[in-house]
Amino acid sequence: FSTGTVEIAKKVAESGAVSVVGGGDTIAAINLAGVANSITHISTGGGASLEFVEGRKLPGVEVLQSK
Repeated sequence: FSTGTVEIAKKVAESGAVSVVGGGDTIAAINLAGVANSITHISTGGGASLEFVEGRKLPGVEVLQSK
């Protein structure tokens, strides 16, 4: 499992595409692969990242947008 995850992380980093990584386990895999510096955005908020991608409202963002 970890071998495949590391290889995918390396390919994403090598692609030059905008890359977004979210969640503690995913960050650990990116660090294990040694490609964190090649990832565009890394967030510890895995669940919040998924909610954002799904288009759901995030309370913290809502407050900032209302000001």
